[in-house]
Amino acid sequence: MGNETVVVAETSGSIKVAVVVCLLRGQNVLLGRRRSSLGDSTFSLPSGHLEFGESFEECAARELKEETDLDIGKIELLTVTNNLFLDEAKPSQYVAVFMRAVLADPRQEPQNIEPKFCDGWGWYEWDNLPKPLFWPLENVVQDGFNPFPT
Repeated sequence: MGNETVVVAETSGSIKVAVVVCLLRGQNVLLGRRRSSLGDSTFSLPSGHLEFGESFEECAARELKEETDLDIGKIELLTVTNNLFLDEAKPSQYVAVFMRAVLADPRQEPQNIEPKFCDGWGWYEWDNLPKPLFWPLENVVQDGFNPFPT
């Protein structure tokens, strides 16, 4: 006792949790073109950071409302991915929680509430997604991920 050495590992990045919303309408999914230091000009699903004490479902509903003014009717967990952004000025790690959701009112149309973060929203067929996709989304698509119920 008294002669122990404690080694503390230094981390150079941050770890965050992002909740990603696969919002489905018929055979289409909602995507927007990012305006961000991460994945600028790529297409991505609506998403955002999980806040302390928030459930995945609450985060998904909040982020979707903040970004598109749309309301979720039903939501469920699909999958979780681990994404390392090592080539960025500030390396980071994102745990992405993918949720499947449908609109509370299928007649609602997305609004671009945060134009400084997104160039606009559109509905796309899963088998004909626009390019380029944000790389975490591209990776799950390439791995066979499909948000539509089978």
